[in-house]
Amino acid sequence: MTLIKNNQDAWAERWPAPAKLNLMLRITGQRNDGYHLLQTVFQFIDLCDWITFHEVGDGAVRLSKTIPGVPEADDLTIRAAKLLKAETGCEKGVYIDVEKNLPMGGGLGGGSSDAATTLVVLNKLWNLNLSKERLGEIGLTLGADVPVFVYGYSAWAEGVGEKIEKISLPEQWVVLIKPDCHVDTKEIFSSKDLTRNSKSIKIADFIAGKHQNDCLGVVRERYQPVRDALVDLSRFAEARLTGTGACVFSQFDSKEAAVSAYRSLQKMWQVYLVKGVNESPLFSKLRATN
Repeated sequence: MTLIKNNQDAWAERWPAPAKLNLMLRITGQRNDGYHLLQTVFQFIDLCDWITFHEVGDGAVRLSKTIPGVPEADDLTIRAAKLLKAETGCEKGVYIDVEKNLPMGGGLGGGSSDAATTLVVLNKLWNLNLSKERLGEIGLTLGADVPVFVYGYSAWAEGVGEKIEKISLPEQWVVLIKPDCHVDTKEIFSSKDLTRNSKSIKIADFIAGKHQNDCLGVVRERYQPVRDALVDLSRFAEARLTGTGACVFSQFDSKEAAVSAYRSLQKMWQVYLVKGVNESPLFSKLRATN
């Protein structure tokens, strides 16, 4: 594989793949194909993986290093790049370097975000000029969460996550705990105890305070570390589960309160102090580099 020394600024950049929080997750039904129908609210946080793309001259798509336990062929950045090539007939290649900071199995959407950043940035670097809508359609074949990362703004989402509506939310400070466990999303969604018939609500209902997560009961019952993290975090503010977890989070109106909680929890947990943001850091950077 031959790396091309390219001085174009975009090829030299490190591109963020941000985490998301599910601020609400209702399961309103299930399709015949097994996919669950959801209502959820996504907001980004400023905790990111970082991806660098290097141009190669032989059309190959490769990783600089694999994630332990994930074969290169299964890595979502590789799958996204190859899918983009297949969809467009692009013959260019890329060497992908991922700095992995988002914990896996945490409900933060790390793999989906990596895939979305790959689609969005390679669309730019390869001059493919696909619309955001088309990139979202491609992303949906990789995972239900990919379209919201392609969309790039806080969103109310329905269906299996592909019906997206822009929503602006308070950009609060967040304390995030990653318990020492990996929650299996398929296990949670296949549980007979999972609520699958929640009543649909409106955005106004969410804004008014309806932010239940229908996965919480099953996850809390099956994963003691998640249960313990919820108890410890709830000493400082309402503790909530993002997605199917394992990560739990609390929002704070002031940085001081968030810092106080973060420092108190540091000795007991893998904990992060982050900020909720409406615009994805990826799209903030894209605007800055245009």
